[in-house]
Amino acid sequence: MRGALARIATAVTAMVALSFVVPLGLLVGQMAHDRALSAAAQQAASLEPVLTVTAAPASLADAVGSTPAGAAGRLALHPPQGAAIGAAHATAADVARARSLRRAFTASASGGTVLLTPALLDADRVAVIEVYVPDAELNRGVARSRTILGLVAVALVLVSVAMADRLAVRVVRAAEGLANAVTRVGDGDLGARVAPAGPHELRDAGTAFNRMADRLVRLLEAERESAADLSHRLRTPLTALRVNLNGLAANPADPDRMAHSQDALGRLEETVDQIIATARRPAGGRPGCDAAAVVRRRLEFWSALAADQGRDCEVVLPDGPAPVPVGEDDLVAAVDALLGNVFRHTPQGTALSVTLHRGRYSTGLLIGDAGPGIPDAAEALRRGASGAGSTGLGLDIARRLAESTGGSLNIGTAPLGGAQIELWLRTESRAPSRRSARRSRSRSRRRARE
Repeated sequence: MRGALARIATAVTAMVALSFVVPLGLLVGQMAHDRALSAAAQQAASLEPVLTVTAAPASLADAVGSTPAGAAGRLALHPPQGAAIGAAHATAADVARARSLRRAFTASASGGTVLLTPALLDADRVAVIEVYVPDAELNRGVARSRTILGLVAVALVLVSVAMADRLAVRVVRAAEGLANAVTRVGDGDLGARVAPAGPHELRDAGTAFNRMADRLVRLLEAERESAADLSHRLRTPLTALRVNLNGLAANPADPDRMAHSQDALGRLEETVDQIIATARRPAGGRPGCDAAAVVRRRLEFWSALAADQGRDCEVVLPDGPAPVPVGEDDLVAAVDALLGNVFRHTPQGTALSVTLHRGRYSTGLLIGDAGPGIPDAAEALRRGASGAGSTGLGLDIARRLAESTGGSLNIGTAPLGGAQIELWLRTESRAPSRRSARRSRSRSRRRARE
């Protein structure tokens, strides 16, 4: 790219320089030619007063010799009769033509040009003053001036190429950095970034690339978390199946245990199908759902397990619907994760409570138990961290669901004495208070007065 930009700068600057240098070079030659002929005309004019005073050959010869051109052998006087006085270079035909035309003109001569100027002595007699101008005099200083013009043109081209190369270095370095970063990301190095540099367009491209790479990293992390979350949904039916199998192992002839085990196996198969459907579902906005209906339906499943393990389950649900701005599948996963933690991390026979609170701006799901509690709430909320040998994803699934609505997940102490998980889903933005509304109106009135 640098070579291409240098060639473009050379071609453009050379054309511009030639468009000025060539006319200036021709003008310099013309000016030197006119200057030499103008000096010759002045030499000829200096003899005209002498011709009006005397016609003596000796006096005319002295007058010719007294001029610089005459002393240099480049001036001659052709009187009406007689031989020429001085060094003549013009032909007789050119002299006769000057007498007949009675006006000055130039004619070619050996090694130069002659200026023939007629001088009218009277009506019938015309003298001709000849001034010889050598070619060296006609072109004096032209070569030097043209050389200077050529050097200036070359200097302009070199300066232009140097400046274009400096600019090309910025462009090339920025483009190479962007290309290397793209190549590294394509090879799997997702940490590759580019420092935006160069022209405005390349800086914008570098910034856009960095945003794209950050977005790609976030998407991959979201995909990994989604895969882990979807896999975590299998723990709920597996827990139910394990409980029923443990009971079946203790009493193989119990038909109720056998039926519950078959039902748990069917739920496991159904959950696997749901996970596959969720993984294939295109990304998009999540619709809302009725939290009361979801919790009521999931409690039907968990209540059977609670009865098998001898757990007392206290349930408090609102009479009407409790709409929340999350998808039904996501809420089911969160409810199962929270209830599954109670069954996995508390001994059999431990009581639990489930309360769904519908507020003005948010809806809360409170799940408490009478177990040993959670000693380190901050560590329990950290994704992948678990002090009880599990995956550590259950609380994180619920927390991210709450935060997606602007809500929160809190860990406290339940009235039963154990841990209480509070999942708060924001359902509506909080309206401004009356005091803040009055302050806003007063500020508006002040701005209007100003």
